[in-house]
Amino acid sequence: MENLLRPLIVVGGSVVLTLVIGWATDFLLRKADERHHETPLWGLLRRGRIPYMLVLFAALLRGSYDEAELLPSRDEAIGRTLTLVLIGSTAWLVIRIAAAIVETSYSRYASARAHRDPARVRRVRTQVTLIMRVVSAIVGVVAVATMLLTFPAFRAAGASLLASAGILGIVAGVAAQSTLSNMFAGFQIAFGDMVRIGDTVVVDGEWGTVEEITLTYLTVHTWDERRITMPVSYFTSKPFENWSRGTPQMTGIVFWHVDHSAPVEAMRDKLRDILRECPAWDGRAYNLSVTDSTPSTMQVRALVTAKDADDIWTVRVAVREQMMGWLADEHPYALPRVNTADAILPPSRNGNGNGNGNGNGNGYRPSQDGVPAQQRRYHGSHNSGRPER
Repeated sequence: MENLLRPLIVVGGSVVLTLVIGWATDFLLRKADERHHETPLWGLLRRGRIPYMLVLFAALLRGSYDEAELLPSRDEAIGRTLTLVLIGSTAWLVIRIAAAIVETSYSRYASARAHRDPARVRRVRTQVTLIMRVVSAIVGVVAVATMLLTFPAFRAAGASLLASAGILGIVAGVAAQSTLSNMFAGFQIAFGDMVRIGDTVVVDGEWGTVEEITLTYLTVHTWDERRITMPVSYFTSKPFENWSRGTPQMTGIVFWHVDHSAPVEAMRDKLRDILRECPAWDGRAYNLSVTDSTPSTMQVRALVTAKDADDIWTVRVAVREQMMGWLADEHPYALPRVNTADAILPPSRNGNGNGNGNGNGNGYRPSQDGVPAQQRRYHGSHNSGRPER
């Protein structure tokens, strides 16, 4: 009877204590969250209740397992398993607590500066994300190393591993050169303020928004719903456009090719009217100028402004479309066209100014033998080449 009650008391007591302590802790966190709405810390700490209860259960059962005598022949294996579970759940709990603290700090910072400096908020968000990934990686490595040290074989090999750490480091550095360079580039991006989560960038001709930044890669969400994954080392070794760096305000350009007779002044007035009706225009500035000309057309450029990259695209397409429609309806002659008129002959260059090209006013051009070229007829190759009068 004692052999049956002892395991039930030990295991059942561990389960009951875990549930009671876990419920009490969660109740206190919930009450604290209800009283302190200004901080999300207590609500975020509640996300760690599962690893917290797992740590409690593994610790209680590991401490009282020797008294339970469940499987005496398997004491060592079961004890080591409980130790591994305790180490893993502790690492999980530490990551959750660190995430709650870091996220709370970021939330307070973002709520205080979201309206004054959104670019800096995105920078801090990028740094916080990378810091949490580094913390998770370090805790995970320490937890795995601690688990391995619970095995006697790994403890015995510890001295030789430490002795060869220098050689292994060199080999690992050479083998993982690209990975290490990406990791250092990730730190450089996070703390060098080169690119941040939420920034609008143009890389390799692709326009999009930075969606995710890790220690090794960066994801760009393009305007057509594609995701471009690139190594972070790209952003430290090659030039790219960051439209969100500094202020998000932008100036856009719209080009038209129109006929030389196009009413440029009327186009300026029409541009002003179009912008006044466009909600995406921020009202800062606009301009319309003739920037180039060709033998058949001239190039007209409009400059418009908007508060960010999305609005500048909207303004540009609206101005381009409405201006072309207005020209087609009101000034069709201003649209580019192919000139099919007869060519006008240039005036004579002999200096008499009569414009007929012969200098004597009769409209004929004399040849070398004094015969007008209009009266000469050739009969092919059978004659001697002399013209017939």
